[in-house]
Amino acid sequence: MSGSKQPQDLALIKQLELILDSCTLELTPVDEVWPNLYIGNVAVAQNKKTLCKLGITHVLNAAHSKQGSIGDQSFYGDACVYYGIPAEDSDNFDLSQFFKPAADFIHKALKTKDGKVLVHCIMGMSRSATLVLVYLMLRQRFTLSDALRHLVKKRAIYPNRNFLSLLLKLDDQLTLKRRLCPLL
Repeated sequence: MSGSKQPQDLALIKQLELILDSCTLELTPVDEVWPNLYIGNVAVAQNKKTLCKLGITHVLNAAHSKQGSIGDQSFYGDACVYYGIPAEDSDNFDLSQFFKPAADFIHKALKTKDGKVLVHCIMGMSRSATLVLVYLMLRQRFTLSDALRHLVKKRAIYPNRNFLSLLLKLDDQLTLKRRLCPLL
């Protein structure tokens, strides 16, 4: 189920895009966006020397594909724990089905001794950024707006409108849950 595109949703999405547009950073191959949590592109993910230099122990590939995906557990061997999500950067892909598993993978990885996580897709702007936003929302209790404001200070990101719509839906669910039970 992709995000709904009601007129009020479009207005909210445009507000989120204003936050994204406020980013003054250049797109780089990889950036640390939270302690020991990195967003990068596919070239970084395929460069074992760079991963070793960064100390990456876990890789979340948000662009995993059964047809010719570069990077899987056999590629990384014992050097990194790999998790692949076959996400499409499209207007109708339901990335929300992977929100909790991705956030759990990142959280568990960061809790391991010396754990460092690279979340990547092709460019490191949409799919990977969306999953890091989800982690910040689910595990660090950020609102969507606060998570976006945090990330645009660290990396040039631009989740597509479908993903922004799914993030808005998650934000609404979390806001309601936290009103009902402030400890969540």
